[in-house]
Amino acid sequence: MQKILMIEDEPNIRELVSYHLIQNNYEPLMAEDGTEGLRMAREEFPDLILLDIMLPEKNGYDICKDLRAEGNKTPIIMLTAKSDEVDKILGLEFGADDYLAKPFSPRELMARIKAVLRRYSQKDREDKIKEQTKSERIIVDSLIIDKLRHEVELDGEIISLTLKEFDLLLTLAESPGRVFTRDQLLDRVWGFEYVGETRTVDVHIRYLRKKLKDDERTGKYIQTVRGIGYKMPERNTKKQQ
Repeated sequence: MQKILMIEDEPNIRELVSYHLIQNNYEPLMAEDGTEGLRMAREEFPDLILLDIMLPEKNGYDICKDLRAEGNKTPIIMLTAKSDEVDKILGLEFGADDYLAKPFSPRELMARIKAVLRRYSQKDREDKIKEQTKSERIIVDSLIIDKLRHEVELDGEIISLTLKEFDLLLTLAESPGRVFTRDQLLDRVWGFEYVGETRTVDVHIRYLRKKLKDDERTGKYIQTVRGIGYKMPERNTKKQQ
């Protein structure tokens, strides 16, 4: 059940809103002054805050500013008797997500709450997708390997790799500094059932180096370990978090 914190000094309004929150399957949290409200916003982790502007001890603008300055992203709907455009703009500039002037109908308030929570839910999903996308990228200097999109970017341009070339590069990049024998690369990229020659690895490495503009002698991205196999240098490889 989502928790809604209301910071409001008028008991009649708190009682009315609390009733409608319960009817709409929300858990109401009530604070009657700014100091108590700020404490509850920090300690109770509400999903949304209904914040009056004119409050005893600490006004709604300052509460909003303090929370946002702390990095608190809890959605905030400002509630006030003031209908002046300046007050609305100030509330939004201080970090509020929506604004509702008194008197308001409980039905409109519930609609606003649902709309704001829905926006934040969508934003959370988008942020998680972005975070997942970041965690699926490996960066080696100017080379970016995107596992999610199955793309490789070099110096800002997408380069075309075959499936085996991509898998071969990814295998090396996921374990920087580790030396893979040709047989190990065959097993990982071509599979245990592959019965071809290990020379297949050398051929693919040669084509891969050409596409990466990688000099065999310096081995910026792929290094040859004589008599053993290949590795990606450890010093420049990182996973993006």
